[in-house]
Amino acid sequence: MDSRLTLAAREFASLRREKTIVLAIAIQLFVAAFSSLLVVGLVSLYAPGAAGGGLVVTVGVAGDAGGDIAPTVGASDARHVREYGSAADARAAFRDGEVDAVLVADRLSNGRTSVTALVPDGSFTTTVVVTQLKDALTAYERERRADLSYRLDRQPLDVPPERHGNPYFGFAYTVLVPALCFLPAFISGSIAADSVAEERERGTFDLLRSAPLSIPDIVDGKALTFVAIAPVQVAAWFALLSLNGTPIAHPVAALGFVVATTAVLVVGGVAVALAVPKHREAQLVYSFGAIGVFGAATLLPESPQNAVAKLAIGSATPTTWLTLAGALAVGVLGYVAVREAAARAWDS
Repeated sequence: MDSRLTLAAREFASLRREKTIVLAIAIQLFVAAFSSLLVVGLVSLYAPGAAGGGLVVTVGVAGDAGGDIAPTVGASDARHVREYGSAADARAAFRDGEVDAVLVADRLSNGRTSVTALVPDGSFTTTVVVTQLKDALTAYERERRADLSYRLDRQPLDVPPERHGNPYFGFAYTVLVPALCFLPAFISGSIAADSVAEERERGTFDLLRSAPLSIPDIVDGKALTFVAIAPVQVAAWFALLSLNGTPIAHPVAALGFVVATTAVLVVGGVAVALAVPKHREAQLVYSFGAIGVFGAATLLPESPQNAVAKLAIGSATPTTWLTLAGALAVGVLGYVAVREAAARAWDS
């Protein structure tokens, strides 16, 4: 065991000299340390409507039903309405930059209202404008349904009350936390593939065996470092997130999922390095393989991303715990299999 710990310490020392790895860890640390500040900006892309009154959208309204829709559009503090006598005047105002968008509302012969929207093309403002117009038109639709309810022959089912989730809360737990959990695991697998492939490419495995170390001992020493660094990073991220107001409900279980995922990816990296001795090719094969594994995992009853999010938010289900147990089992069995395969590959 002492020889394996010595090898693990050597691998850890070599990681500190890898500028790419240190930079990746620093970036993750920055994201976690300033999560509250970053989330405010990122949520504007994840859920533009969360900007609230930060940006007021000026909407030009025209058409013979413009007077009906204008009060609904102007009901929100995030929207300001300007009414025009004709659609041509509204479009001219849009071209001159007087309004951010145009809604032309016309009454049809069947009693319906046709609304044509004109919005800017290809800018960040477009996303915010479209979101505001969607909210306004949805509210107008609800009003029209209520006004025309007397035409119904029978009473439909009641529409459930509209509920609005907190976009900052949703982004932090469904995007930020899973990203900070799985990125270190992905990097650990990449390091494993590169390290083992480089040892094979340089022919230094025989030197390691003269320590003396068996092939399984070498795999143990390397895997100990690669699997251990991911949960240590994630534990630091969890602490920083908690300080920034994003507590983790089940940190130990979430870290267990990180360990299991890291073990699977490290096993995959070692297996790739055994099959592809050139480290550049091994990195390429590992990257495509890891992406494929994560893509395939979305087909499971509960994907790893959702499982981690549920553990973090405190809404884990029996399926979540089964997914965690399955990941741990796959990690352990995969590690044992690759360890024995490495021994047979060099003994043959």
